[in-house]
Amino acid sequence: MRMLRLGPVSVNVLAVTVLSCCITPTLSASEPEVVEDAKMVGDSWSRFRGPEGTGVSRDGGLPVKFGAADVDWQTDLPVQGHSSPVIASGRVFLTGATPKGDSVERHVLCLSRDSGRILWDKVASVGKGESLHKMNSWATPSCATDGKCVVAFFGAGGLHCYGLDGESIWSRDLGPFPGGWGVGASPIFYGNLVIQNCDAEGESFLVAIDKHTGKDVWRTPRESKPRGGWSTPIVIDVDGKPQLVLNGEFGVSAYDPDTGQPLWNCRGFNGRGTPMPVWGNGSLYVVNGKSGDVYAVRPGGRGDVTDSHMLWHTDRRGGRDLPSPVLAHDCVVVISMAGIATGYDAQSGDELWKQRLGGNFSGSPIVAGDLVYALAENGEVLVIRPGQQFELVARNSLGAGDDEVFRSSLAASQGQLLIRSDRRIRCVGDRK
Repeated sequence: MRMLRLGPVSVNVLAVTVLSCCITPTLSASEPEVVEDAKMVGDSWSRFRGPEGTGVSRDGGLPVKFGAADVDWQTDLPVQGHSSPVIASGRVFLTGATPKGDSVERHVLCLSRDSGRILWDKVASVGKGESLHKMNSWATPSCATDGKCVVAFFGAGGLHCYGLDGESIWSRDLGPFPGGWGVGASPIFYGNLVIQNCDAEGESFLVAIDKHTGKDVWRTPRESKPRGGWSTPIVIDVDGKPQLVLNGEFGVSAYDPDTGQPLWNCRGFNGRGTPMPVWGNGSLYVVNGKSGDVYAVRPGGRGDVTDSHMLWHTDRRGGRDLPSPVLAHDCVVVISMAGIATGYDAQSGDELWKQRLGGNFSGSPIVAGDLVYALAENGEVLVIRPGQQFELVARNSLGAGDDEVFRSSLAASQGQLLIRSDRRIRCVGDRK
């Protein structure tokens, strides 16, 4: 293995024979994929919050009422973390970490989609563990895959790319990520780019990396943050052109995903900007993270578009929002960390209903058809039918142990739910 120095960062690159498993040499870094794409594979949930980053499952037949007897397989993990399952090409990808003396080992794991058997477990980095909030972990960002390689981000532990069989392609050191909170932003694929939000206390930036070589294609500074940033970007289509949208401590911003050029920003109201925006009906629906108005934005324009493009904002008080919102038809559903679910009219922003679910919630809900699935920290999965009124369809228990906490988000694949706690993963339902 040889080391390439790219300015202040390092890239580990294996021989060309290894790279060939993940490279199509005739494509440039920013060209869209013209071969198999992960989101087109039947079993895929290719990134945090699904193929489009909106928490929407196109799978039919997800289980609605289930219990421990409906677990298809369950695997005890050798490491702990809060990253969510990512699925493609018959594989499930996770991250985890384990203390080793004064250091922390960060791992990338690959499991069989069929059985949950661990196919490989790679140590991505070993180093001093950064300070964390008590609810965070050293392995919270989720992996992303394009169906040919998989990337994993650990903040100070680096960004790492592997082939589907576990061979190391490249690794990047993206900085120390100072602060006492830890990281949470997950990488995404866009064509031949891996895009990573690198918000931190102080100097922050957004970076796009060539997935073949591990080299920067563009790097765009972001406003320095008092606390940091934990949100994951999404790419949306606006009048036939892609825009990369990212929530943050000061509001939501858009960039050209091919160049990193800033396009527009809309000021938020209060908070960390942790929840991802949800996209639908030609609008972005945004939650701040702390008590403050939920709001809708029409993407477009240039510069500060707060006055011209904010469609509505509605007072939202009473606690912290860590889960990202979801859009179910014309109802925006927001679930607070304290387990209070609120439905907003997507067109007007009017509050339709508010309901205490019971329990605490960290992971983001998903949508399948007209149902919303929400995972509580105790392992219960609540199924809600939102609309003009609230309807609780089911409250499901997996018989989780007292030693488990569920802070990841659900993944859906072929009629089944994949549910990860800090130390186990379960596959629930009948495979379609």
